[in-house]
Amino acid sequence: MTDKGVLVAGIGNVFLGDDAFGVEVAQRLSQRQLPQGVRVVDFGIRGMDLSYALLDGLDQAILVDTRQQGGPPGTLYVIEPELEDKPDDAHPQDLLISPHDMDPGKVLRIVKAMGGRCRRILLVGCEPASFGTETEEQGRMGLSEPVAAAVDEAVGLIESLISEMVEREPEKVGNSSHYQRHRNMTYPHNEDCLNEQAKRRLT
Repeated sequence: MTDKGVLVAGIGNVFLGDDAFGVEVAQRLSQRQLPQGVRVVDFGIRGMDLSYALLDGLDQAILVDTRQQGGPPGTLYVIEPELEDKPDDAHPQDLLISPHDMDPGKVLRIVKAMGGRCRRILLVGCEPASFGTETEEQGRMGLSEPVAAAVDEAVGLIESLISEMVEREPEKVGNSSHYQRHRNMTYPHNEDCLNEQAKRRLT
């Protein structure tokens, strides 16, 4: 592990229901005793800050966010993203991000385009039940019951992933029946869902 260590990045908007999952997990993890060199940060919807953090010589990172894969609400996923190569004439809009915009797929494309050398990035995602925007409402605060129940499971899962990353004896990963692992998945996998999620996060 390099001097920059491991970053655990909580992502989400606390005013959009289950979108606050990553924020809640980061807050719980920040109260745990973690190995030296592991840093937990609640990035909220600050995509630019996350981009800079991933460019700052990190060795490994774990992003924590909601993830719409079509499973039951509360299902946890571990995804090892593999970004598609973008052509040289990609539209500049693909690499633009505002200070209050969080689109994880765009963040990773920016990091790749700017020569980021983070050796490994994982996404720990949770299937949401509601963002509070399904009707005419503009959002809500608080996690749904199945997503709230998945927070502690996610904390334990991330601690196991950290153990793997720092080359300690890993605990058994995936004790939860709600846990799924995907390797080398192009990110974002469901572009339409993530685009809508990113739009909801704009302030």
